[in-house]
Amino acid sequence: MDTHQKLDLLGQAASFDVCAPSGRSAAMARGCAEQPPDVRPYISHVQLPSGQKKPVLKVLLTSFCERNCHYCAFRAGRDLPRAAFTPDDLAAAFDQIQHQGLVQGLFLSSGVTGSVRTMDRMIATVEIVRQRYDYRGYIHLKILPDAEEAQIERAVRLADRVSVNLEAPNAERLATLAPRKEFGQGLMDPLRRAARAIARGQGRWAKLGLTTQFVVGAVGESDRELLTTTQRLYDELRLARAYFSGFSPIPDTPLEEHPPAPPARQHRLYQSDFLMRYYGFRFDEFIFDTEGSLPLNMDPKIAWAQAHPERFPMEVNRASKATLLRVPGIGPVSARRILQARQQSKLLFLSDLRKLGVVISRAAPYVLLNGKRPPLQLSLFA
Repeated sequence: MDTHQKLDLLGQAASFDVCAPSGRSAAMARGCAEQPPDVRPYISHVQLPSGQKKPVLKVLLTSFCERNCHYCAFRAGRDLPRAAFTPDDLAAAFDQIQHQGLVQGLFLSSGVTGSVRTMDRMIATVEIVRQRYDYRGYIHLKILPDAEEAQIERAVRLADRVSVNLEAPNAERLATLAPRKEFGQGLMDPLRRAARAIARGQGRWAKLGLTTQFVVGAVGESDRELLTTTQRLYDELRLARAYFSGFSPIPDTPLEEHPPAPPARQHRLYQSDFLMRYYGFRFDEFIFDTEGSLPLNMDPKIAWAQAHPERFPMEVNRASKATLLRVPGIGPVSARRILQARQQSKLLFLSDLRKLGVVISRAAPYVLLNGKRPPLQLSLFA
């Protein structure tokens, strides 16, 4: 198997690592972002904290794996073509592709053939890219389960972003999803060590932070469980962000008869996560049903607003930024613009808000403008 064949095979295998939010289709749930169908399978697009998207070589070092995760396409014992790169060969392939202008970064993950041994080979690959080929651009490096502390510290020194995939929100769910992985020692401990190492680096190491990924809809976990764990990671580890990968059944796996996760569920989780990171919401403020599920037919911010009629309508000309961010249709950018604009004059009309970036169709029922309900709001309540 030549280099390009390996890149195709190991790039397709890497599609299960998510690196940009999506929620509109099962295909997007398994990949990184919208891509034309003729793009090489090993080129994906990562989304940076700035919102910028970069094309990257997204690839596994090897698709051989000793683990038997019940949802995974390349789980141990499954009959499929497999391949592996040496660190030298993969680093050389990346250097060539990068100099061709096809990619602007590297996203490296791997199957597990001995966690410590495989992690050493992944680190060696990145060291060659950084040192031999003098590459200073974007690298995202996966940290494998049970990685050693020295390996984790080296990883955060070399990469711009590192991640440990928890896959499930707690030990009970992980035991069903991936029985040969241990939630506490195998996954949470490396995640904590990575967070501590990044903090020691004072912004120089893994400067884009630490992420994790959950598989959604495979083993009965609720949205409440997922968001509870996500909130704890933000609070305790300063996690940069969480990704939610909608489950899609794979033939010849223990979960092949399990239904796929509704794309809308993944989308609502991403919306809720965004509210937690940028709007000041806490996980226990979201509206869940008796099963712990978010409503699929309603934006979680609107669901919250409808559950708190005592908070609305609120006066746009006096509200604090935190209060403005609770209004459907007002986001961080439009809230900031409102605060700036009302220093010059009062906001009197919906057209004033529209010019500032407010989504009027969402915001109108929840606001007052100089003590008055806007006309659109009156028609909506009629």
